This record gives sequence, C-alpha cells and structure tokens, in this order.
Amino acid sequence: QVQLVESGGGLVQAGGSLRLSCAASGRTLSSYAMGWFRQAPGKEREFVASISWSGSSKRYTDSVKGRFTISRDNAKNTVYLQMNSLKPEDTAVYYCAARAERGIYFREWEYDYWGQGTQVTVSS
Repeated sequence: QVQLVESGGGLVQAGGSLRLSCAASGRTLSSYAMGWFRQAPGKEREFVASISWSGSSKRYTDSVKGRFTISRDNAKNTVYLQMNSLKPEDTAVYYCAARAERGIYFREWEYDYWGQGTQVTVSS
C-alpha cells in the first residue's frame, strides 16, 4: 500500500513562502492523481490543490489561486506545494492525498491514500 509522508511545514511570517513536499513509498506515483488538503482548528478539511497523474492538469481553490503552485516529479515519487504570499488564514495542517486513477479530483472522498499532515503556521 502507498505511504505518503509530508514535510516542509513550519512557522513563517505573513508574506513569506514555504514549499511542502509529499514523498511516496511502496509504489511509484506516476499513475496517481494527487491532491493537497488543509484543516484549520475548528474548521472542516478543505481542498487546496490537485494535479493529474501526468501533471498536465491542475486545479486550485479560489483562496490560494495565484499564490500556490502544485507540481510533481514522478521520477522522485514526490509532489510539491509551493506556497507564496502566505496569509495568517493559511494556517492549518496540510495533508497530501493520492488516488490510483487517472483524472483530477478535488473532493476528500475521491482519494484513496492520505499522509499524516504537516503543520503550517503563518504569523501576522
């Protein structure tokens, strides 16, 4: 079974940048659609970004569009989330997810595998 491990979270000031990584083990990610979700305290988990298995299609939630970029390097079995111009409202635990199907997805129930999450905290 695929295991996903997120890294790159931490504390950053508003306006700063972070790059999250999601490394997979057990299987290669070349045929997996991937996504990033986040959950802030007291809020439901929400979609952030997704990418097709080939990397040719990407989708973002409106609140991060223009600031975040999702990408993947299938040779390294890794998916990235570059986060620029961070805002305090971006503070959340960020989760990596994978679906063993072609396509692009943005709903939580569409994904098969999940990482443990990495904390991102943006200060004012």
